[in-house]
Amino acid sequence: MKVKTGYIYHIKDEFFDKINDKGLMINHENGHTRPTYFTIKDKDVLWFIPLSSKIDKYSKIINQKIKKYGSCRTIMIRRIANDDVVILLQNAFPTLEKYIDHPHILNGKPLKVVNVLKDEILENFKYMLISKKKGLNFFFTDIDTIKNIMLKEK
Repeated sequence: MKVKTGYIYHIKDEFFDKINDKGLMINHENGHTRPTYFTIKDKDVLWFIPLSSKIDKYSKIINQKIKKYGSCRTIMIRRIANDDVVILLQNAFPTLEKYIDHPHILNGKPLKVVNVLKDEILENFKYMLISKKKGLNFFFTDIDTIKNIMLKEK
């Protein structure tokens, strides 16, 4: 499978069995393979950013962050495939291609995020990585430990 930045994928349970991090979202909920993940292909690993349909829950959190900090770059609510979706950059984590179960299919094709949104997600994600290097960590998962595990596997 050729994995590309900006496409939506599902991840195998095997990844969650291997990585025990309380910041990771549950892979299966009510019998569905959820969440789906926006994927960023990096040099060494893939970055998976969970997507959620819980608009009301995350709208409140976004508003609280904006009120407190003036902006929110860790959670976004945007339209993907004609649905409002929460993009949880704060819950991003690194993984490898072998842990991808399958691409999310819509109308018989793998679902690709429009380029304008892809660029916005990439910009916010890059901001979060740079902030982490400067000592300000916005990530809920231990991305360094997970990345080291993935690189050892590679």
